Amino acid sequence: MAAGALPPGQARPGRAIQSRIVEKYGYTHLSAGDLLRDERKRPGSQYGELIENYIKEGEIVPVEITISLLKRAMDQTMAANSQKNKFLIDGFPRNEDNLQGWNKTMDGKADVSFVLFFDCDNEICIGRCLERGKSSGRSDDNRESLEKRIHTYLQSTRPIIDLYERMGKVRKVDASKSVDEVFEKVVQIFDKEG
Repeated sequence: MAAGALPPGQARPGRAIQSRIVEKYGYTHLSAGDLLRDERKRPGSQYGELIENYIKEGEIVPVEITISLLKRAMDQTMAANSQKNKFLIDGFPRNEDNLQGWNKTMDGKADVSFVLFFDCDNEICIGRCLERGKSSGRSDDNRESLEKRIHTYLQSTRPIIDLYERMGKVRKVDASKSVDEVFEKVVQIFDKEG
């Protein structure tokens, strides 16, 4: 099983790029955030309220929860179709604890081929998320939560990206451009990486 990562960068160009990667390269897209939001809404979830509180505060959900949701989604995908063994994991790992949990749980089971890092100015990111918030219904699409998320990103996530960069696994894309321009750069990276 191979995994590519889309870290929770300062801006991710959204579903348009992700769906294009899935369509062109056959990856299965797994969003850590979507899995957490779905679990939060699932009736009877033992983690629902806990997840809601972490998301609302712009904080990172405990690794055990996120890893279990990612692994379950990966296992279910491969059980349904053994050929579906390439994953585009979006928004994970978010901190050192996430990385250690991933390494412990997935050691020998998944190889991170590279990290696709969408880099963008904070204000552009906030503007995009506020625009998304007009129709998303997400409790964290507001300026206060977004500023907390940026702070968390700088304190916790950026060091993980730096670590992967030292390992030679980061592929950076300027995400301030249009979707078509961003995807053109993504295609160059995926075509080179194989």
